[in-house]
Amino acid sequence: MPLQGKKIVLCITGSIAAYKAVYLLRGLIKAGAEVQVLMTEAAKEFVTPLTFSTLSGKPVLSDFFAKSSGSWNSHVDLGRWADLFLVAPATATTIAKMANGLCDNLVVTSYLSAKCPVMVAPAMDLDMFEHPAMQQNLAKLRSFGNLIIEPAIGELASGLIGKGRMEDPDNILSTVELFFAEKKNS
Repeated sequence: MPLQGKKIVLCITGSIAAYKAVYLLRGLIKAGAEVQVLMTEAAKEFVTPLTFSTLSGKPVLSDFFAKSSGSWNSHVDLGRWADLFLVAPATATTIAKMANGLCDNLVVTSYLSAKCPVMVAPAMDLDMFEHPAMQQNLAKLRSFGNLIIEPAIGELASGLIGKGRMEDPDNILSTVELFFAEKKNS
């Protein structure tokens, strides 16, 4: 299995493409990865945490504190645990927060604590993706060493056709596998 023993933090943000993260999670698990899912509050509007916790075998984390027990979900521990920090889908809001260090949720605070490589798979409408502010934020993330998995061209949720669809989960999985294979061989 190409990802055997790899620890991946998979972050899901509030996009219609959140359903694709279900397929991505399955692929990561089948490839041997141990996956901890983080979700923003907005992501829960699209797919429930139960789906991800069932597939990952771990509780989904979205808050700094577990409401039931009051225990702390340590962003520092999450950032140090992972071999890869993967944000898919990444909304314009989350990308802007990551680019500017705005820590108002567990996803972004964990990102800033990550000591591992980071991959970001944007998902948004074509006008949002093409906007100079978005392109500037993506350039900033690249300058930090983050790998941007370019969105695909196709029909978008708005009905428009263009660049902005989150890349296909199989292609993201291939990108992750290739990354670790190249890292192993270097």
